[in-house]
Amino acid sequence: MIKRTLFFGNPAYLSTKNEQLHISFPEADKADRTVPIEDLGMIVLENQQITITNGLLAKLTDRKVAIVSCNAQHLPEGLLLPMQGHSEQTERVRYQLEASQPLKKNLWQQTVSAKIKNQYTLLLEKGKESKRMEYLYKNVNSGDSGNHEAQAAAIYWQKLFEIPDFNRGQQGIPPNNLLNYGYAILRAVIARALVSSGMLPGVGIWHRNKYNAYCLADDIMEPYRPYVDLVVSHIVETQDDFSVLTTELKKELLSIPALDVKIDGQKSPLMVAASRTTSSLFECFAGISRKIIYPEYG
Repeated sequence: MIKRTLFFGNPAYLSTKNEQLHISFPEADKADRTVPIEDLGMIVLENQQITITNGLLAKLTDRKVAIVSCNAQHLPEGLLLPMQGHSEQTERVRYQLEASQPLKKNLWQQTVSAKIKNQYTLLLEKGKESKRMEYLYKNVNSGDSGNHEAQAAAIYWQKLFEIPDFNRGQQGIPPNNLLNYGYAILRAVIARALVSSGMLPGVGIWHRNKYNAYCLADDIMEPYRPYVDLVVSHIVETQDDFSVLTTELKKELLSIPALDVKIDGQKSPLMVAASRTTSSLFECFAGISRKIIYPEYG
């Protein structure tokens, strides 16, 4: 079942009633609403005047709902996930922590190759073929020792957005604002899937910044990034002004978890595909498989 994403951009009081999410509004003319908690995959809390009860938080985390909180600038900043996401979590974490360096290098090789291939296919769909990128994704070495990821990125961003002086960066010119928001939502989806598969999102296979609590999520989200890029490129191509993250633009970006992707030969919502990917990652850690199953764009 496709899990829903709820976005709260106005003041609201969120509680639980009859095992459902109960929403009350300060405006007298706005009726209360209820939403089944089992239908939810993610909640985004943007407004600074939202109140949420601890009872609701407990039920949301029990159902593995990712709760994203935004700062005063309306940008995602916090993520609440359950402490225990799988009944065999201790054993699964042990496999993750004991993963050998050669295995991690092989997993990163697969990840980079899948990412560049999806970038290449997105460009191809837009009539912007790059033979160099095709070569790069087909020839990634163990651990990406040839730094093909960075080489592909230089080509990809130049071709995807035909905007003068555009470079991908957190503080860069628009549409970097859209990409930042979209990637934050994607990161929450992947972190949720990792926890549900019994792994620690902070212990990466390649990312290892000691200040980053989501190193593994940042690893595994790489091949999924082109789906965010697809949504952002559509906004760029159809909107005259995307310099400000309006509510309408956020709604479009919040559709990312429900996007249809092709994974393991079948179509699946991105949020469901993420769980398929993280499940296959654990199988690699446990020695059951040697291949991470990533979505294939197109």
